[in-house]
Amino acid sequence: MKPQIPKKTVEKWQRIVDLIARVAEVPASLVMRTDAPYHSVFVTSRSENNPYQVGCQFTLNEKLYCYGVLQNDGELFVEDATCDPVWSDNDDMENGMTFYIGYPLKWPDGAIFGTICVLDSRRNRRATLFREGLKEFAGVIEADLELFIEINRRIELEAELQTTLDELELRVADRTADLEEANTALRVLLGSVEKAREEYDLTLLRQIKGLVMPHLAKLRIRLKDDPTGCAYLDLVEDQLKSITANVSRNLMTVMEKLTPVEREIAQMIMHGQSTKEIARILSRGRSTVEFHRNNIRSKLDLRHSGKNLRSLLLSLH
Repeated sequence: MKPQIPKKTVEKWQRIVDLIARVAEVPASLVMRTDAPYHSVFVTSRSENNPYQVGCQFTLNEKLYCYGVLQNDGELFVEDATCDPVWSDNDDMENGMTFYIGYPLKWPDGAIFGTICVLDSRRNRRATLFREGLKEFAGVIEADLELFIEINRRIELEAELQTTLDELELRVADRTADLEEANTALRVLLGSVEKAREEYDLTLLRQIKGLVMPHLAKLRIRLKDDPTGCAYLDLVEDQLKSITANVSRNLMTVMEKLTPVEREIAQMIMHGQSTKEIARILSRGRSTVEFHRNNIRSKLDLRHSGKNLRSLLLSLH
C-alpha cells in the first residue's frame, strides 16, 4: 500500500502547477492521479479559465490524453488535436483543450502514480518551449514520491524496533544497561531519519539549480526580446527558491491577506520593479498599479506611515 501524500507536499505541488501555468501561459496545469480504471485531478493550477477541479474523475480510455502518456510510458505532445486524427475526438475536447503536453509520474518501484500535464485551447509556443522544464518538474514530484517511500520504510523499522524494545523491557526489566543501549540505538535511528530528510532537501535544491535553472536560462535567451517574458522568468526563479526553502511565516501571513493580483504586484515590488515597469509587464495602466499598491499598503497598515513598502516586504522574507 502506497503512503498518503502529506498536506505540506500537496501545497508545494500547488505552487509548482501555479508556476507552470504562469510561465507557460496555459489555463490548466495539472497533477493527475491514477487508480485504475480511474484517472483523477489531484492538484490543479489556480489559473484563469481552468475548467478542471480537484477530484474531477475520468475513466481511462484511448480517447484520454493522459492514457496516451501512460501507453507511451513517456511524453505525449499534441500541438493541435483538431488537426490530429488520433486526438480529434478526445474527451478533453468537451472543454476545448486542443493543446496538450504530459509526462508520466511513477513511484520508485515503477508503479504508476499519475501524470503531470498542461492543456490549452490554442497552439501555445511558450508552453512548447517549456517542455523540458515541465519534464524536470515531473522529476521533482517523483523525488517526493521516493522520499515518502523511504520515510514510510523507516517508520516501519522504527515501529519494529520499538516492539522489540517493549518485549525486552517486559522480559529483562532489571537490565537497565541493555535498555539504555536500545534507547540509544533508537535515537541514532531517529537522527538518521532527520539526516535523510536534510539530505533530501539538499538534493532537491541541487536538482532544481542543476536541472531546472539551466532550462530557464535557455528560455531566457529565447525570450531576450520579450521584456515581459523575462520579467516573469525573474519571478519564476524567485519562486523556485521558495519551493525548496522555508518561506517566512510572517511573509506567508501577509501574502494570505492579498488578492492574487496584489500578491503578483507585491512580488514584483520585492524584486525591485517600479510602478512603470509593473504596469508594462501586466499590460495595465499605471493608475491601476498604483491603486493595487495603495491597497497593499492599507492591508499592511502603511498608509501615512512614511515607511517603504519594498523594505517592509523584504524584511518579512
